[in-house]
Amino acid sequence: MLYFIKLDDANTRIDDQQRQLQEQQELIEKKETFGTAMQDLMDTAGEFNGVLLTSIVPVGRYQVLASRAWGDRWDPRALDRDIADVRAESKDLEDLLSDASAELGTNSSGSTYEAVIDRLGGGYIASVVGDIDTLCEADVLGCVISNDPLTVNFNADENSAPYMSDWLRTGVAYHEYAHVLQLMNPEATEIALESFEGDDETMADCFSLTYLDGWTLDHRIWMNAYDYWDVDIGYGHTCNDVQRQAVRDWYGQLGFQLSPITQRA
Repeated sequence: MLYFIKLDDANTRIDDQQRQLQEQQELIEKKETFGTAMQDLMDTAGEFNGVLLTSIVPVGRYQVLASRAWGDRWDPRALDRDIADVRAESKDLEDLLSDASAELGTNSSGSTYEAVIDRLGGGYIASVVGDIDTLCEADVLGCVISNDPLTVNFNADENSAPYMSDWLRTGVAYHEYAHVLQLMNPEATEIALESFEGDDETMADCFSLTYLDGWTLDHRIWMNAYDYWDVDIGYGHTCNDVQRQAVRDWYGQLGFQLSPITQRA
């Protein structure tokens, strides 16, 4: 009888050891799965290197996920959640790449605005031509709002105005593109704005004046041999050489570059 009791105890220990080994193996596999998912995310994020919209890839969020997984390394259920979250981030980036490629190949509005924004933004920036006065909280040719910085909104009424030409539309698009860059590169923009006394509008005008050859803020649009429109576009300040150089310095340093992610914070 003592023999059977000892044998039963031994079997119980063996079962416990096997269960522990199985749990350890499952943990190892989950850790490997997380590592693979994280590497896939980094590979996809690396495809954005050089894109001028620095904050388009939320690297800080990836660091949080990696650090959280390190804390969850002994919790299989928590690791399952971490793996799912990393895969969701990868899916978001893949969708961004796919949408950008599709945007470059189409012009849904059929407008010069969209054609210019697609070319400048590589397809990552959407263009909307419509009634924007309420959205922009002003009667303007276009605007970019801070809670949707990857969409440029253009005024449909002004777009169909008799004086509006493709040249004017191009200049307006450059100005609004500058606002996208400002919002998507906040740290660099904060420094550059010092040269413009904090005025993002005159800085956006300066971007157009610097990078669109022949652009001015004052235009005479001839309708025929006798009739013309005098059109002022911008905020009335033509930037000086120092400000133009500030814009060049700002623009020259823009671009996403993937930084390393570590699991231990």
